[in-house]
Amino acid sequence: MSAVTAVPIPPLARGAVLKLWIGLVLLALAAAGLAWWGTLPLQMVTLDSGVRYRTVQAGNGPLMTAADVVVLRYKLRVGSPGARVIQDSDETGRPLVATTADVFPGFAEGLQQMQAGGRYLLWLPPGQHASGPFPPDAPFRATDTLVFEIQVLQIGAGQASAYQMQRLQEMMQQQQMQQQGAPGAGAPPGAAPPPGGGGSGRPGGR
Repeated sequence: MSAVTAVPIPPLARGAVLKLWIGLVLLALAAAGLAWWGTLPLQMVTLDSGVRYRTVQAGNGPLMTAADVVVLRYKLRVGSPGARVIQDSDETGRPLVATTADVFPGFAEGLQQMQAGGRYLLWLPPGQHASGPFPPDAPFRATDTLVFEIQVLQIGAGQASAYQMQRLQEMMQQQQMQQQGAPGAGAPPGAAPPPGGGGSGRPGGR
């Protein structure tokens, strides 16, 4: 029977052990940082007003401001992202064009956290969207939480004033045509039709 030769292992110096532990800690921190970065699009952000949003796909460029015009697509649900869609901008055949002055306060606040090309989920709690009294056939109530699925197609930087002026001129022209009894007088170009249940065609239109 052959003898087993023991190979002595020299003890590690105290400084080497400390360096080994520091290296392991740094490796664990780096792994945690990568995991956090990987889940960043799934993280919920809650604003001071109670409005919440989640970035599904990050966009590019600067965040929208009150001086800008946004072009977007959206789906509206009540309560949760998995609920039935009660309003869909695709059903109008064209995207929504609006400024922060055209929409619910919470919707406007959420828009100013978004970039062109991005996709987002936006939660509006009671108090951050329309207030009652609501008509009986309205698709949601003042006590509901609204959930918007939003795709920001384009942001027109600094174009809000010009857009509002254009809309005012179109409204004045429409009123003149109606007063004159002109046939075919209807909504101005670019105006979205009313959603199910009546009201403004804009998500949170005032």
